[in-house]
Parts: sequence; structure tokens; C-alpha cells
Amino acid sequence: MAASPSNYTKMTPVLTVTAIEPCLPLWIDRLGFEQTIEVPGDDGLVFVALQGNGIEVMLQTRASLAADLPAVAAAPQGPAFLFMEVADLDAILPHLLESDIAVADHVTFYGMREVSVLTAGGHYVTLAQPVAESKD
Repeated sequence: MAASPSNYTKMTPVLTVTAIEPCLPLWIDRLGFEQTIEVPGDDGLVFVALQGNGIEVMLQTRASLAADLPAVAAAPQGPAFLFMEVADLDAILPHLLESDIAVADHVTFYGMREVSVLTAGGHYVTLAQPVAESKD
């Protein structure tokens, strides 16, 4: 018998990065997340948790993850792709001017207006707003 989905209460992505500090301006200054946890290491931060409007993302250095889970150190590291729905994309776009835009503002065939940014950690965040249906 499978576990009941009602037992699950939260899922938080953990993005591995080479260094935490270069990633923080996007999450804190541009997207408005708050840093709620930080774990310092010998050469800077090795882990942070960031929260904004009920959404949480964690960043952990690859070196720290390898120390915690040595088997992971040899595993291939690819980018993660985060898809985040937003209430007002126009309110966020001015804050992304200094970001590395991977895919410019556009409307998709599935009815979302989206823009994607490449984070300093090498991951992609797509910010998406449903397109209002016309009342014709």
C-alpha cells in the first residue's frame, strides 16, 4: 500500500552551488526572499534557507554536501529548474534588470507569461503569471 499524500506537508528544493554569497543578491535583493537560516563554514557560508510568501528554497555548497554525503561528490551536477508562479510579473521585472535573463518575457502556448533567469549558482528560475483570459 502506498503512503498517503496527506502525510506530506512541505517540500523544499536544495540547490547545490559552488559558493552561497554570489547567489544571495538575486534571492534577497531582487526577489525579496528573507534569509532564515545560515550555516557558516571556514571560507564563507555553506548553507542558507530563504523564505518568501510561503515559498522556501535552500542553498548548500557542493563541498558541504560532499562532506555530508560523500557518495554525492562523485555524482554529476546539473542545473535545477524552478518554476515559480507569481501574482504580478510586472512588479518583479524591474528588480531583474541586473539579473542574467535566460529567456526573455514571453507568453507560452499553455497560457503563462514567463521570464527565466540564470542564478549565480548555475540554476534556472522561471517566474510565471497566468495570462488573463479575454472576456469576449
